[in-house]
Amino acid sequence: MMHGMQIVALKELRDSLRDRRTLINSLIMGPILGPLIFIGMLTFITQKEVEKAQETLHLPVVNQALAPNLINFLEQQGVVIEEPPADPEQAVRDELHDVVVRITEEYPEQWRAGRPATVEVIADASQREIGTTLARVKLLLNGYGSQIGSLRMQLRGVDPQLIQAVRVRDIDLSTPESRGALILAMLPYFIMITLFVSSMSVAIDTTAGEKERQSLEPLLINPVPRWQIMAGKLGATTMFSLVSLALALIAFVFFVGLIPASNLDFELNLDWGLAIRFWYITAPVALVAASLLTTLAAFAKSFREAQSYMGMVILIPMLPSLWLFINPVKAETWMMWIPLLSQNVLVNQIIRGENVLAIWEIISIITTLALGFILAVTAAKLYQRPKLVFSS
Repeated sequence: MMHGMQIVALKELRDSLRDRRTLINSLIMGPILGPLIFIGMLTFITQKEVEKAQETLHLPVVNQALAPNLINFLEQQGVVIEEPPADPEQAVRDELHDVVVRITEEYPEQWRAGRPATVEVIADASQREIGTTLARVKLLLNGYGSQIGSLRMQLRGVDPQLIQAVRVRDIDLSTPESRGALILAMLPYFIMITLFVSSMSVAIDTTAGEKERQSLEPLLINPVPRWQIMAGKLGATTMFSLVSLALALIAFVFFVGLIPASNLDFELNLDWGLAIRFWYITAPVALVAASLLTTLAAFAKSFREAQSYMGMVILIPMLPSLWLFINPVKAETWMMWIPLLSQNVLVNQIIRGENVLAIWEIISIITTLALGFILAVTAAKLYQRPKLVFSS
């Protein structure tokens, strides 16, 4: 009984390996391009943040003569004070300057009266690239204000600590691994996408492609149950997906090691042991992806029509990742009963360095395999219909 399935699976694997388009999409573009894009973005972002934090701060200041002590303080902190533009607001809007500080005309009077002296920080917070610069400027101004406030209290014979009714002490329980997990939060999304993209070309070609080439009918008239033929095709598609997943995880481990994480005080917790663990946790999704794509390909009359269906299917692995990104929640047992969501949750928990219950992994694997089996049975029933061949 298994002999027919093995023959069909080997035939489909051989045909797919000979097809350059399928080979590139399933074993090169899917597992390599995703990690390259993901790691490339992370490397670029970390390098830019490091450069922004370490580079000399050039700060245009309006009405510098009104606050000479403030200017001296900023220069002592390594800030290069520049002449301000004629129209500070327009200069910031035109992105000629990230931040412009304006000392108000009331500053000297307020200063002499011992009242808070107003300093305006002109910036466009919607410009994401200025976040580090804006934070540095505000930190310096707040530091100067706190220093002057303490000196004023001491001159009046008052202990500066008297005005601090509550002292807030931050106890940060985060670890370098958990901070790195924030950077790798989209890793499950790329893994899920890889599983579906790598299955797509093979699933389309083994069903809709053969239907269009009129090579499916000769295969179905062989004295082999149709469900075995479908199972062989499904096995080949799943195998491609699993190999693609392994290649993607290898690429992630390799490229993650190239990110200068230590410069930003976080650790990207992704090694070969975790890659193997991620593989067996997410491997059942390969069966779900292969079964779903094979089922949809059985409905299509042509290769092009099948491709149009697959474009909508790509939204499926995106939904759990996007939901967790928009609505971060604490991992709970009920999530393990939902395929794809459970894999996203488990991968994120492991990346954070948290202990994951073994029962959670077992539930996730069993429920995902069950869904894959249900979809496979659906595909097998479609292969029993005469309309599969004569759909046109």
